[in-house]
Amino acid sequence: MRKNRGKIFLIVATVLLSLYFLYPTWKDHQLHNQLLSLRGIDSVQFLETKDSEIRDARTKRIKLGLDLQGGMRVVLETNVLKLVEDLAKNKDDAYADIIRQVREESKKSEESPVLLLRKKFEERQIRMSRYYGSLRDENEKIYTFLEDEAKKAIDRGIEIVRNRVDQYGVSEPSIQKLGGTRIIVELPGVTKESEVRQLLQGTALLEFKLLKDPEVSYRVLESIDKALASTGGVADSSDTTAKKDTTKISTPEGEKTAEELAREHPLFTLMGANKQSGEAAVPEDFKDKVRRLLDREDIKALIPTDMQFAWSAKTHLSQDGRKFYNLYPVKTTPELTGGVIVNAKGTVDPNTSMPIVTMEMNSEGSRDWARITGANINKRIAIVLDNAVFSAPVVRNKIIGGHSQIEGMENQDEARLLEIVLKAGALPAPVEIVEQRSVGASLGEDSIRSGIYSSVLATVLTILFMVVYYRTGGAIADIAVVFCLLFVLAVLAAFQGTLTLPGTAGIILTLAVAVDANVLIYERIREEQATGKTMRAAIDAGYSKAFTAIFDSNLTTFITGVILYQFGTGPVQGFALTLMIGIAASMFSSIFITRVIFEMLTEKYGAVSFG
Repeated sequence: MRKNRGKIFLIVATVLLSLYFLYPTWKDHQLHNQLLSLRGIDSVQFLETKDSEIRDARTKRIKLGLDLQGGMRVVLETNVLKLVEDLAKNKDDAYADIIRQVREESKKSEESPVLLLRKKFEERQIRMSRYYGSLRDENEKIYTFLEDEAKKAIDRGIEIVRNRVDQYGVSEPSIQKLGGTRIIVELPGVTKESEVRQLLQGTALLEFKLLKDPEVSYRVLESIDKALASTGGVADSSDTTAKKDTTKISTPEGEKTAEELAREHPLFTLMGANKQSGEAAVPEDFKDKVRRLLDREDIKALIPTDMQFAWSAKTHLSQDGRKFYNLYPVKTTPELTGGVIVNAKGTVDPNTSMPIVTMEMNSEGSRDWARITGANINKRIAIVLDNAVFSAPVVRNKIIGGHSQIEGMENQDEARLLEIVLKAGALPAPVEIVEQRSVGASLGEDSIRSGIYSSVLATVLTILFMVVYYRTGGAIADIAVVFCLLFVLAVLAAFQGTLTLPGTAGIILTLAVAVDANVLIYERIREEQATGKTMRAAIDAGYSKAFTAIFDSNLTTFITGVILYQFGTGPVQGFALTLMIGIAASMFSSIFITRVIFEMLTEKYGAVSFG
């Protein structure tokens, strides 16, 4: 026992860590069952009081794939040819004929539309510079430019879709690129097809909105805070910690407890309002609560008709590491829309070496932009895409000619993202739904039930066979199977992996692999015992000589899983993910854990039965 103390400690620590990662999944299941048992006002009160617990458990639980919880799976295809066509200039009958031929061939060919377009121009011996770029540009340069624009179109499409899905309020969506022109969108729990089609296919709305005067904005926030306090509408009713916290906090009115502050200032308890800028910083955990407050009819009546609040598109970190959303007070009517932007580019400011985004507008937009910036020097203008603020720069001077730049990006990646957002509003690549599939919640429940049933049945049959055939050794192998299953589920929860129906099949296969390793070891131990070796020597030889075969077979399977995960999509990736995790878990449980148990038993009893 003493010589295995370190190994035992490692096993116990691994098990406890696994249970820690699986606890949120169990907690989410318990909360879900409690909610289902409630009706009417009781369910509403339960959601309010358990809001933080529910959100925390749901974030850290094992995620369920679309096939297990129902929802919609939509495949979007970006119309690259339409994008390329919109970029052309001086279009004539010859160009229209080329586009028509490319459109027909692209339906049958796997080559990119841009490559097909170039081939058509070269077949007719027409220079692409006739319609793109400058007259001196070679075909290769124009082809590279168009290909780059086509790739950016996919990125713009993904960014627009992700932003809209977040605004729509879908939990745990999956958005990924498929090939060169398609986007896969999985929306768990969504069933309204018409809304989804409108959400994904509508035109992106890019707006430039002036921020309201800080004094006005702060007074509006104060009036909301006072109204909530006077009506007893405590915003943070679900924050039981604040209710019980009696820590004294210094305020202009004197020392008060967190509970008193939450009661007297229900809105300001949830945010940090800035008098100088008029905007507010809202912790990520409180965003939904503040949103619900601002959507109340009595609260809307306190907000001027020419003013609205817009959330930042992303969070930022405070000094203590917490994530915050900015809440911007903007004018309801935009000063300018994204339709006037003809180009945007993420680059580096040569004077400061900081990332910036330059943008160019058409003639009409240039005139309006000069007027707007000239009249609002030292004021801030928010750049809003689909009601989410991506940036709110300060106007330094009047901008003429339609050329301007946006500062304040943290890095070049952020500058490129803003470039994509700006160009998305000006030059959207049309997207079409080429595949749409709905999975009903009942089907998801049936899938879960079938998956659990098959997993339990396979596990029970395997356990019975091992116990009957290998006696004590079989029981120990069964313990390893249980550990293996525990580890697989814990890793999925820890890394926020998604469990799918094919993933369940991967887990079942993993259990078989775990048992297979013990079968090889046990047969080798039997052979060593037949030569007259002692039990301890036979066990050592069995594990040592069987290890190479076990490692080789698991390694080749793991490599296969990597290939499937890399090149597969959807169900194939789900299967490959659980298979790879399972192989690593089975190696640890079937070789390391079982050997420690055998060494403990032989040390205490001297022998172990292998049937």
